[in-house]
Amino acid sequence: MESIRFIHTADLHLGSPFIGMKGLGKEHWKKLKDSTLDAFDRLVQYALDEKPDFVLIVGDIYDGEDRSIRAQARFQQGMQQLSEQRIPVILSYGNHDHLGGKWTRFELPKNVHAFDESVSQFKLETAGGPVVFTGFSYSNRHVKESMVEQYPAAQSAEGYQIGLLHGSLEGDSTHAVYAPFKREQLLSKQYDYWALGHIHKRQELHREPSIIYPGNIQGRHRKESGAKGFYDVTLSKKETFLEFIPTSVVQFDQVAIAVKGILHMNELLDACRSELGRLGQATGMAIVDIVFTELDAESFQLLAEIPESELLETLQESMDALDHFIWIQGIEFQRADNEAELSPLGAALVQTMDDWSTEEWKAVLKDLYRHPKSSRFLESLEDHSVADLQLAAAEKIQRSMQVGE
Repeated sequence: MESIRFIHTADLHLGSPFIGMKGLGKEHWKKLKDSTLDAFDRLVQYALDEKPDFVLIVGDIYDGEDRSIRAQARFQQGMQQLSEQRIPVILSYGNHDHLGGKWTRFELPKNVHAFDESVSQFKLETAGGPVVFTGFSYSNRHVKESMVEQYPAAQSAEGYQIGLLHGSLEGDSTHAVYAPFKREQLLSKQYDYWALGHIHKRQELHREPSIIYPGNIQGRHRKESGAKGFYDVTLSKKETFLEFIPTSVVQFDQVAIAVKGILHMNELLDACRSELGRLGQATGMAIVDIVFTELDAESFQLLAEIPESELLETLQESMDALDHFIWIQGIEFQRADNEAELSPLGAALVQTMDDWSTEEWKAVLKDLYRHPKSSRFLESLEDHSVADLQLAAAEKIQRSMQVGE
């Protein structure tokens, strides 16, 4: 039997609002706002150039259950382009774009097969042999039960069997847990490939057969850092070959800059421009957090004397000299020597915050989250975001409340 070749993508999140971004100029904000749509265009163009046997899209095509008109129009246009080149598309809808949402519908061309809310199968004839796809779409946002047992086991070694599943590996709480599964459950079905969606980080859970999360095609905030894209998959009965194809229009990243021995501000700015210039050459537009590492006594003293807001503004302005647009959205500090001893008040504050629950953080920040203007730019307070707040607050206290100061 000959091999087959296909694209595996998921979590397009077309029309993502990019909540929490601030400070960007109008031109760059539009670039960021359109980045999911532009990343999707790159995916479609790749498929048109390479002409795979088919394209798999495993859930969360849109960012919300209301599916914006603009995002749907762009998706329909992409599907029409693939239809004109006779490239089939097999897709499922996930928790963000479930079938129970309300939206103005666009009719997709006949090359697209979309699963409904029941687990079902779809057969496609390809040059490499028949392929049977098994999957389902979310009927509502919260599919908490495991769906894997409803997937039938492969009945024949002839042709290829591919499972589509938008859900969570049991025990993985990095995203909301929906349609949970265990590796052993997937392997027991004897499929040739499992195309997963929902988790935005690329992961290979198993090889031969491959169980794959491709991640999303465009990062949307600092927790979705690094290159984003999809997989070009060549599958045979003997092996699976995966090629990652990047699509990110704007890359979120964290950049470490060693500042040991730096005594003057111009040296610091030169170091930042040099490191971020290399990133820009590799990625194009990027939104980054800088982590200053290897702070010795001299460099720590230099940075401690500058208000953090002023330092951030100066660093942002210094990036204007680069060939590519790099926006610095935050800064962190890591000392090279032993951490300076905190003052008693500083130590007490850190200990108090360590003991706060998520509910206590919500109580402390309630005025900020109730503010009619600022609240719309804030992420919801969950356990993982509270941990980030706790770390950032401790770092600020470490900088400003040392013994003898």
